[in-house]
Amino acid sequence: MRFLGSTPPYDLTYSDVFMVPSLSSVPSRFGVDLSTPDRLGTTIPVVVANMTAVAGRRMAETVARRGGITVLPQDIPLDITETVIQYVKTRHLIYDTPITLGATHTVGDALGLIHKRAHGAVVVVDDDGLPVGIFTEHDAAGFDRFTQLKNVMSRELVVIEAGAEPADIYDVLTEARLSVAPVVDTDGRLIGCATRKGALRSTIYSPAVDSQGRLLVAAAVGINGDPATKAKALVSFGADVLVIDTAHGHQQRTLHAIEEVRAVVPNIPIVAGNVVTPDGTRDLINAGADIIKVGVGPGAMCTTRMMTGVGRPQFSAVHDCAEEARKHGKVIWADGGVRHPRDVALALAAGAANVMFGSWLAGTYESAADTLRDPDGRLFKESFGMASNRAVKNRNRSETPFERARKELFEEGISTSRMYLDPDRPGVEDIIDDIVAGVRSSCTYAGAASIPDFHERAVVGVQSAAGYSEGMPVGTSW
Repeated sequence: MRFLGSTPPYDLTYSDVFMVPSLSSVPSRFGVDLSTPDRLGTTIPVVVANMTAVAGRRMAETVARRGGITVLPQDIPLDITETVIQYVKTRHLIYDTPITLGATHTVGDALGLIHKRAHGAVVVVDDDGLPVGIFTEHDAAGFDRFTQLKNVMSRELVVIEAGAEPADIYDVLTEARLSVAPVVDTDGRLIGCATRKGALRSTIYSPAVDSQGRLLVAAAVGINGDPATKAKALVSFGADVLVIDTAHGHQQRTLHAIEEVRAVVPNIPIVAGNVVTPDGTRDLINAGADIIKVGVGPGAMCTTRMMTGVGRPQFSAVHDCAEEARKHGKVIWADGGVRHPRDVALALAAGAANVMFGSWLAGTYESAADTLRDPDGRLFKESFGMASNRAVKNRNRSETPFERARKELFEEGISTSRMYLDPDRPGVEDIIDDIVAGVRSSCTYAGAASIPDFHERAVVGVQSAAGYSEGMPVGTSW
């Protein structure tokens, strides 16, 4: 990346900069390869941050199926983490996991589950796992919550046979005027769900898989307690990447944690952070980290900068840390501060190998929080920062009430925030579509066919607040 004109003598956020087009020989956005340079196996630059309200099994499965990776939070008990990892590792690479209930379950049971997945359907199965009906929220109209599904479900099933080509799936669903259908094996047993959009996406995205062809998943480890023992357990469960995570990564305890973890799992990629300086980047790499997580204070749920004055504008932090990591043959992840697809593109232009997302994905069907309705009927989920009072309370639940109360006096994050589901983009895959479309198009403007090419060819300028405002679309007349 180079600056248009001279390099500014001050730090920059994503909103401070823009990219200018260059001569391009890339014919279309479909000619851009978004496989990430961190060599983890992700085929799009999307990492779901280890936030308790965001990163769960549904998120991990769905994002990996489209080529990204999810970091499971460090606050989850080990036995639960093992269950989640095993769940993700057994998911289908193409078909979505169905929500299933029996015919005697009620409308209330179905409505309590239906918003946990974007396909919006419950498949009703018999005792042998054969689909006998399908229920959508529309089918509940006019019935009370105690009505059994056998009395309201649609029995006219259109099923997709496993192995059907995406174009054929799309055509079948289009002809039947359906958005979703069960997928069955040769014995007629349910193995997944297929949607029209899913059929299209399976021709555009490649899943992120391990050496055994299973979906990738990462897990976070804190720096307190015994990080080495926990790391060893996570790897034994099947975690593909370990993220040693703390708000202030440039400290001795982080360095020791990296060294301890590296000693017990020498062949597993280690991500460590967070830092915002070349010195911090270099020290974490020397301790044994493969990937450095960059960002202090830019997250939507984070109050660190307002509470402490500590942090750094994210574009400059990413740029400087990426340059330092490159000297050592390593890479960085840009963690936080992205609000639009343009910000993701600019993070990659600045040198990031991958980009982390948290709050942006909190208001989706797949996030870990429960789906709620406000008084106006709008769907939302509660989100919170991982340094908030709420997160601290969860993280220290094993300590005495007195010690918990002492730690809860100090927080650097929002404890509760409503993240509304966008009616037009309620699923994480909808957001991924926007991100990937924007980044692919940015690459074509730069004449880049890959993320490394993009970083080399990007030309970035500095703009005023008016310049940023000028780029915003105007939805109504002015």
